[in-house]
Amino acid sequence: MPWDDPDAARLRAEQQSEVSARYGVDDSEPGVKPTAADMTTFLVAFDGDEAVGCGGLRALETTPGEAPTGEVKRMYVVPARRGTGVATAVLGRLEEEARTLGWSRLLLETGSEQPDAMRFYEREGFARIPNYGHYADSPHSRCYAKAL
Repeated sequence: MPWDDPDAARLRAEQQSEVSARYGVDDSEPGVKPTAADMTTFLVAFDGDEAVGCGGLRALETTPGEAPTGEVKRMYVVPARRGTGVATAVLGRLEEEARTLGWSRLLLETGSEQPDAMRFYEREGFARIPNYGHYADSPHSRCYAKAL
């Protein structure tokens, strides 16, 4: 789905609004915000004509000899559809796409006020890692990785 598609933009805005409410700030993103220019893939899940979830991939720079790595960004499911398998389907499709791109590992960052997200990622095989990159000094960041 194009980054600027109206359904994609609406879901990302809802995700950011929810995160802002949890942290009590307008912008809680400790890292570089994803843009159309740096997103490799952006998916939107539909139930009929209704956009109900989304998620994307961004390539991360790696040093020579390091495994090609990507980052999961903007995972979100509308509240009424949580627990129905939408997030699992979106994440599974993102993992397939990452493998197709030749990536061998995915990283992601979520936050301390998102225990539901942490449980979800752990259930899906992601393991907690030390905070990386722009998240290294962020006290609310919780980072995860999964080998593909």
